[in-house]
Amino acid sequence: MDRNSAIGLFLLAALLLIYLQFAPKPEPAAVELAKTTKSATAGGDSARTTAAPVAPDSAQLVKQLGSFAAAAQGTAQTTELSNKLLTVTFSSKGGQPQSARLHKYKTFGGQPLDVFDAKSAQMDLRFRTIGGQQIKLSDLYFRAEPQDSNAVRFVADVAGGQIEQTYTLAPESYEVSYKLRFNGLSQTLAQEPLTFTFVDNVRQTEQDRTQNRNHTTINRYLVSGDHTALAEGSETPEEIKVEEPIKWAAHKHDFFIAGIIADNEFTSGQLNSTVDLNDSTYVKTLSSTLKIPVADVQQGKANFRFFFGPNSYDLLKTVAPDFDRNVFLGWGLFRWVNQFVILPVFHFLQQYIASYGLIIVLLVILIKLVTWPLTYKTYESQAKMKVLKPEIDAIKEKYPDDQMKQQQETMKLNQSMGVNPLSGCVPTLLTLPILFAMFQFFPNAIELRQEAFLWAKDLSTYDSPIILPFALPFMGSHISLFTVLMTISTLGMTYQTNQLNPSAMQGPMKFYSYLMPLIFFFVLNSFAAGLTWYYLVSNLVTMGQMALTRSFIDDDKVRAKLEANKVKNKDKKPSGFSARLADAMKAAQERDAQAKPAGGKKLAANNDAADEAEPAPVPTT
Repeated sequence: MDRNSAIGLFLLAALLLIYLQFAPKPEPAAVELAKTTKSATAGGDSARTTAAPVAPDSAQLVKQLGSFAAAAQGTAQTTELSNKLLTVTFSSKGGQPQSARLHKYKTFGGQPLDVFDAKSAQMDLRFRTIGGQQIKLSDLYFRAEPQDSNAVRFVADVAGGQIEQTYTLAPESYEVSYKLRFNGLSQTLAQEPLTFTFVDNVRQTEQDRTQNRNHTTINRYLVSGDHTALAEGSETPEEIKVEEPIKWAAHKHDFFIAGIIADNEFTSGQLNSTVDLNDSTYVKTLSSTLKIPVADVQQGKANFRFFFGPNSYDLLKTVAPDFDRNVFLGWGLFRWVNQFVILPVFHFLQQYIASYGLIIVLLVILIKLVTWPLTYKTYESQAKMKVLKPEIDAIKEKYPDDQMKQQQETMKLNQSMGVNPLSGCVPTLLTLPILFAMFQFFPNAIELRQEAFLWAKDLSTYDSPIILPFALPFMGSHISLFTVLMTISTLGMTYQTNQLNPSAMQGPMKFYSYLMPLIFFFVLNSFAAGLTWYYLVSNLVTMGQMALTRSFIDDDKVRAKLEANKVKNKDKKPSGFSARLADAMKAAQERDAQAKPAGGKKLAANNDAADEAEPAPVPTT
C-alpha cells in the first residue's frame, strides 16, 4: 500500500464514518410537537374493552352527541377476519381494527407477532355535526354483519341515517380493503373534512432495541409524488404537517408495516413521533392524523386499503406508488445499487440456496468477479509504483528540503514512464457505492430476519456469543465474534499489502494502516451479523485475489514496459490536466522564489533602521 493508496483509504474510512453518523434521511419539518399524553392512550384502551360499560346518563349523551346518542350504548364485541397470513380483529365499539397478527412471523422472544394490539394502539375517526357536536366512531356501537368468510360490515343507525364500514380481507394477502359510507346524513354532517387518527405505541419485536427504535418511523407519500418521513433516529419529538393531498401514510416498525392507502386522497395530515428512553414497554410512539373529504363519505368514494404486513421490498412495490420506500435501502446512488443490483442477485440466489450465510458468500464471490478488472488495475498500479520506488527515493535524497522540487521531479518521472498515480485510486472509488450500499442492505433486509448461520441466531442484527457483565462505550455489553474475525482478517490483509511493498508504507502511515481496522471494530460491533460476515468473507476473498493477481504481475516485465514508455515519451510534452498541474506547480515555485529575496531585503532594511535609530531615554527616579 503506497502513500496515495493509504491516503485514499483514510479518506474512504472518514467518508464511511461520516455516512454512518449523518446519512441523509428525508428531512422532517422543524415544528414543535405537542406531546401525546398517556391518558389519551389509556382512554383508547378502555374504549376497546369487551366488558359491558357503565351506562352514561341519557341526557348527558344527548347533550354530548345529539342525534347520535342512540348509538352510544351497547356492549363491545370482537369480530375477526383471517387468512393464512394475517388475522385482523375488529371491535363493534367504533367498528375499527384493534389488532393485526402476522402468522408467519414471531418476535425475537418467540412470541406471536402483532403489528399492533388493543393495548398498544387505537384507530379512530371523528367528525363534526351541523349542531357543533364532535362525534368519534369510538363513541358509537356498531352491529357486525358478516358478508362472507372474508368480509364484514359494521352498521350504526344514527340521526335518521346510517354509518357503514365494510372490511374485506382477500386470501393470501396482507391488505384489508375499507369502505366508509355516511348514508342519509347530508343534513346532519358539517361540510368539513373528517379526521382519521392512528395512535401507535410500538412494541419491541427485535433483539436490538436501539436498532428497533431507530428504524421505526412514519413515511408518507403525496399525490404529487413527493415522499418524506419523520427522522428515524431522533430521540426528540418530531412532526410533519402536510397541507396538500396525501396518497398514503405508513407506520414502519423496523421490519413491519401498519399503513393506510387512499384510493382517492387525504386532503391533508399531520405525523408525529415521540420517544421515551425510560419506557421499557414501547420503543416509540407514532401518531398519524389524516383528513378525509366529507364529499367522499357522502358520495360513496371513501375507499381505502389497510396494509398490515412485513416490510419486504418485493411485496411493497406492488401495494401502492413508492410504498417500497418503507424499506430504507440508502439514498441516491446507494439505493439504486441495492435496488437494481444487490436485491435482484440476492433474490435469484435465494431460489436455489436455503442458507442465507452461503448466499452471502456467493454474493461476495459474484461481486469480486465483476470488479476483478478494477482490482487488477489497482494491483498493476501498485506494481508500477513499487518498481519506481528507487527513483522516487533518489529524488527525495537529491532534494531533501524542497518539497515542491520533489513533487515536480516525481511528476516528470511518472510522465516519462507513463505512470498515473491516481489510476490505483479510481478503481477503488468505483467500488465505493457497493461498500456503502451494503451498510443499508443488511440491517433492513427482512429476508435475513431470524435467519441463523453458524453461531449467529439472527443475521439481521448483531451476533452476541460473548456477553459482558458491563457495557463498554460504543460497543455495548456484547462482543460480536463476526466483527472480531472481520477485524483480524482486515489486519491480515493490511499486513499482506505491506509485505508486497514493504518500502511504500513507513512511519506514522504504517501505524495508521493497522489502527483503522481496530477503530472499525468498535463501529461495527453492533451492526448486523450479515454485514460483518459479508466483510469477513470479502476480506478473505480479497487476500486470495491479491495473492493470485500479484502472481500474474512480473516486476521485470513491468520495468521493461516502463522503460519502453520512457523511450516513447522522451520528446512528449505534458498535456491536459498534467500540463495544467505542472504549470501551477511552476508558478507556485516562482512565487516562493520571489518572496524569499524580498523578505530578506525587507528584514535587512529593518535591521539597518534599528541600528541608526537613537536609543530610547531611560527613565530616572
